[in-house]
Amino acid sequence: MSAILILYSTVDGHTRTICERIGRTLAAAGHDVTLARIEDAGGIDLTAYDRIVIGASVRCGRHRPSVFEFVEANRSVLERRPNAFFTVNIVARKPEKNRPETNPYLRAFLRRTRWRPQLLDVFAGRLDYPRCRPLDRLVIRCIMWLTGGPTDPAAVVEFTDWTRVEAFARRVAAM
Repeated sequence: MSAILILYSTVDGHTRTICERIGRTLAAAGHDVTLARIEDAGGIDLTAYDRIVIGASVRCGRHRPSVFEFVEANRSVLERRPNAFFTVNIVARKPEKNRPETNPYLRAFLRRTRWRPQLLDVFAGRLDYPRCRPLDRLVIRCIMWLTGGPTDPAAVVEFTDWTRVEAFARRVAAM
């Protein structure tokens, strides 16, 4: 079986949770999986892995700078082996925005980088109002009100389609 590296960038931890599910699915299929924060990947020998997966969350309409820095610094290595990228965002809760070709944040990511991942996906994230800072909570509630989403400041809503996450992991395994 293959050695697979899963790197993630997360703000609230949900992208890590998604990566952990992907990792468990791959490990159950017999693969050797390593999970690490993208910010800690500088000391990892990427050439030791057969496949590389990167998952990145969106906060305030953007992927974190560390994702772009890592991708640009390691693009040649990424391109020489099977690779995948997925983004996690609340916009993906809507069926018309939960595919790579329709998600505005994934499209923006691809416009900003020269890397062209071989496998792409988009997963809806988790909205946890109680954990948000007051200003963030207010802004997110306004956006949710405008877009027909949940606005109860006590709400914790997980939009992630776990069946889809596991299907993505199986596609990674098949690469």
